Amino acid sequence: MKSLFGHNTNIAFSRADTSVLGIWWWTVDRWLLAAIILLMGIGALLVMSASPPVADRINVDSFHFVTRQFVFLGMATVCMFAISLLPVKWVRRLASFMFLGVLFLLIITPFIGSDIKGAVRWINVAGINLQPSEFLKPAFAVVIAWMFAEGRLNPNFPGYIVSSLMLAVCIFLLMIQPDFGQTVVITSIWSVQIFLAGLPIILVFCLGLGAVGLAVTAYLILPHVQSRVDRFLDPASGDSYQIERSMEAFMSGGIMGRGPGEGWVKNSIPDAHSDFIFAVAGEEFGLLFCVLVVGVFTFIIMRGLSRLMGERNLFVVLAVTGILVQFGLQAVINMASTLQLVPPKGMTLPFVSYGGSATIGIAIGMGFVLALTRKRPGE
Repeated sequence: MKSLFGHNTNIAFSRADTSVLGIWWWTVDRWLLAAIILLMGIGALLVMSASPPVADRINVDSFHFVTRQFVFLGMATVCMFAISLLPVKWVRRLASFMFLGVLFLLIITPFIGSDIKGAVRWINVAGINLQPSEFLKPAFAVVIAWMFAEGRLNPNFPGYIVSSLMLAVCIFLLMIQPDFGQTVVITSIWSVQIFLAGLPIILVFCLGLGAVGLAVTAYLILPHVQSRVDRFLDPASGDSYQIERSMEAFMSGGIMGRGPGEGWVKNSIPDAHSDFIFAVAGEEFGLLFCVLVVGVFTFIIMRGLSRLMGERNLFVVLAVTGILVQFGLQAVINMASTLQLVPPKGMTLPFVSYGGSATIGIAIGMGFVLALTRKRPGE
């Protein structure tokens, strides 16, 4: 095409383009990138629909959460794009520095953090509330993958032992807060990665028993975990207000939904913009839209895993799988708890729920996935 000055202007990247952006465009998985952007768009739509009633209840501007979420999504997009440009070795380095930084934040959180609903998980940095555990998950997945891969390549490096110690430290710091949900997520990441790294099946069985033991222990010693499980098994045993309203929202929406902004049950759900945003999707856009959302999540996970077919770099396989396990598990826990299929857990729906730390943390993880699944002809 011609520009205003009459010169020919090529607005597309050519395969011969050796610039950073040109190489990125032809090596990144554009289908995966498009699905992530679509999910962000769905999240923006649902936050616009769900958050004004919540804002009105706490006497702030109706678009308070909408404005902030658009800022978060912008920051998340920049982070994801910048990280997706990195080569494999820089992904490892960035994740390592990030992991050490987050560990420091987790150590100081109990001392300087804010107590919200009986848990100290947030700290204030330059006027911004951060939840360090959200940034721990992607960094943990990459660093642990590195440890396992090094252990396989170098018999003298105790990869299994180092990774186990790192997991133990993370679990200890998370349970101090306490945050059982994030503990389950990072333990799941580690378990899947150690299985793929070649753990004998008998040890896999022992790990499964250990996970059951951890869950039982959490039920016995953590009152909030016990309360949620008891309410799940017997709704009459405690306050099940949000779950009841959530199920009412799905029934109100039916197949096609009541229409954007037309939901009324959402007005009575305190966390409609965050933990229960899937219920808002069900009420205003209906069952078919919810199936679409599930389909987008499924596509992202399956597309990411499909890029590993034929991959010879064990680190890449383990890191991408770990991050996708985190992404998928978080989505399943959120949607299942909204539908009363599992005990309720305050876990956001990736890229859909309102939240700064959660949105940017997930974007960093998906930036790692985009970077690691790029085509690398020279390797």
